[in-house]
Amino acid sequence: MANLKEIRNRITSISSTMQITSAMKMVSAAKLRKAQNAVTQMRPYANKLQEILSNVSATLDSSEGIYSTEREIKNVLLVSITSNRGLCGGFNSNVIKTVKRLAETEYQGKNVTVLSIGKKSTDAFKSTKLGIKGTLLPRHAETVWDELTFENSTEIAENLMMQYAEGHQDKIVLVYNQFKNAAVQLVQEEQFLPVLPPEVQEDANSSADYIYEPNKEFIIEEMIPKSLKTQLFKALLDSMASEHGARMTAMHKATDNAKDLQDDLKLVYNKARQASITNEILEIVAGAEALG
Repeated sequence: MANLKEIRNRITSISSTMQITSAMKMVSAAKLRKAQNAVTQMRPYANKLQEILSNVSATLDSSEGIYSTEREIKNVLLVSITSNRGLCGGFNSNVIKTVKRLAETEYQGKNVTVLSIGKKSTDAFKSTKLGIKGTLLPRHAETVWDELTFENSTEIAENLMMQYAEGHQDKIVLVYNQFKNAAVQLVQEEQFLPVLPPEVQEDANSSADYIYEPNKEFIIEEMIPKSLKTQLFKALLDSMASEHGARMTAMHKATDNAKDLQDDLKLVYNKARQASITNEILEIVAGAEALG
């Protein structure tokens, strides 16, 4: 059995760890509220804009719909959205595993490249064959997390649209965690480009018919790029809210586990202390009897 000093040191160490994990939990909870409000406000707008975009793209011919033209898939870009920091459970590893699975199964035999938005993803893929090599793709996209705004995410979205429009990439897929609640994050594989046509419903009599104002060309030049930028920004907001939710949950569990371990060690300490006191009493009694 460990001596009393060693047990006291372990209890002190665990108490310090509990203070850190509890503080991180409170910080994540405070950030989660703001991030959750942002994504819940953005999601309906982004989804409706995406629906309109799909309907409009379905009416365009190949010369008009540069972002909706499907071609033979040779080059695939997987956009892996993770965080810059850890201590958030399986938040980062789930995205990384999904990207690897897509590269090894669904897109096997294709020229697959991974664009990492987040240091954890960058560290996972920079030394692999999936890492960025010799292209115009941004190499330090994780800086967007320093201050996540629509303007900062627009630079990445414009780069992705340029890659597709110029034929460098034939398909672009976003892989990120979608926020459901503080305890649940769902890994999404969302096609970014080409723009998917609307799903045809069995009870639908006809496709949506739009009146274009000022004209169709203006809509193509302005709305479709804006919708794609909004789609990426929504994915980033989802990922940020999911990160804070995952970290809050992980730190809550870590605090509970530390509390359980601390209680166990206190029980061991009290037993060891009682045994030490008992031994001292026995030694005193034995010495008194010897003298008698």
